[in-house]
Amino acid sequence: MSSGTEHEDRFRRVHAVNFEPLLAYALRRVEEPEDAADVVAETFLVAWRRGRDLPPEAEVRLWLYGVARRVLANHHRSGVRRERLGERLRQRLRVAVAVDPGTEVPERLTVQAALSRLGELDREVLMLTIWEGLEPHEAAAVLQVSPAAVRTRLSRARARLRDLLGNDLGPPGHVLDVMAAPTPEEGR
Repeated sequence: MSSGTEHEDRFRRVHAVNFEPLLAYALRRVEEPEDAADVVAETFLVAWRRGRDLPPEAEVRLWLYGVARRVLANHHRSGVRRERLGERLRQRLRVAVAVDPGTEVPERLTVQAALSRLGELDREVLMLTIWEGLEPHEAAAVLQVSPAAVRTRLSRARARLRDLLGNDLGPPGHVLDVMAAPTPEEGR
């Protein structure tokens, strides 16, 4: 790209296509919605500053997820913003969120609680593949690990999540043990 206008045009396209997925990514990883907005803004600031280094269109979302992941890591380490928020603001947000009946669905709360009990990498692999809809090789690009490592981690994370949630389906195979076959243990 030779001119500033081309740089601006590309950035606008990247922003338009990736803003909503990046916001959803951030919202699922922070406690306060304002923090998600900050994460997205900082991610796009990095993209703007490094605009000439942006990867091709097919890879730019994965690159942005990687940047957002590092921004989130800095955010979580600092913890400053969450502590500065007063209890009054937290109460207002709880009241606003409580209006949405979907936030009180017991299954959702159970899954959120189970996810919070997983290790950081397990949780991130599950969230990238399930909520962000990334393939293991795409999640590997975001996490900067090999696709094989993501597949192994994903298999283990699913098993740990199943253990935390409990398996109401009973043992593998038919209820009456007709043609009962154990499910192979993935990644072990």
